[in-house]
Amino acid sequence: MNAVTTVASGFALGVSMVGAIHDWKSGEIPNWLTLPPLLIAPLAYGLAIGPEQAARSFAAASLNVVVPYLLFRRGGIGGGDVKIFGALGAVTGFDPFLGLEIQLAALFLAMLSALGVLAWRGQLIRTLVGAVAQIPRFLLPGRHAPKLSDNLSAPIRMGAPILIATAIHVGPPLLLASGQL
Repeated sequence: MNAVTTVASGFALGVSMVGAIHDWKSGEIPNWLTLPPLLIAPLAYGLAIGPEQAARSFAAASLNVVVPYLLFRRGGIGGGDVKIFGALGAVTGFDPFLGLEIQLAALFLAMLSALGVLAWRGQLIRTLVGAVAQIPRFLLPGRHAPKLSDNLSAPIRMGAPILIATAIHVGPPLLLASGQL
């Protein structure tokens, strides 16, 4: 791992850690944490490595916000989650798919967490049955579709799953680079 990727990986871990702390305390991931990396990472890559790497960083950030933005539009996640995924995509732009791997792992961890919360509340089976009952909603035209139930979800803050996923993906290479693994 070269110096640029080591710094970028450490920065990604730091951004996700601060995001998780803010999300845990306030339920929000602040703009001052997510917007600067979105803007600065492609610029820094451009200056350190060249314009091709700046374009890769920008492309990784853009690619990383597609699915979270769709989830945001459907009320599935918050806007801060979309921006932190974009920021992580930009920062880890040295590997264009690393941000997507972090995102997929974070969404998987959040899903497991939601299932755990529903099981703890004794609502898991009822929610799963209700979710299956909603399949016709996606197959039938709008006016014939059944009404969407409100109790088919468990709110989960995404900060911790994002931190854990980032640590899983960038932690081992960082430890190897530092000689501690």
